[in-house]
Amino acid sequence: MIWEVFRQEKAGNYHTHCGNVHAPDREMAKQFAAIQHGRRKPTNSLWVVPSEEIGEIDAEDVAFGGTTDKAYRWATAYNTTGEDAVEVVESEDEQATAERQRGDD
Repeated sequence: MIWEVFRQEKAGNYHTHCGNVHAPDREMAKQFAAIQHGRRKPTNSLWVVPSEEIGEIDAEDVAFGGTTDKAYRWATAYNTTGEDAVEVVESEDEQATAERQRGDD
């Protein structure tokens, strides 16, 4: 049986695929993974998963992000005139002043 191995270098980092091992059961797979993939590079943890349990979803199966117009989230999508525009300008000025005071220039 083939087991896929994912390695995490430091706590808090993502696990990334680093290879696979051939083993008859989970315990042997974990031991082989520790020997083959955990010793050579800094390792915080390993995930060992049966290959047949990994599924793939690609762009042909589903449309990923970017398909919905979310322009409503940004003030630039609104037509502001008159008093509304003054409020936006004042808010932008306040934000710029706060950034200068923090030294974010």
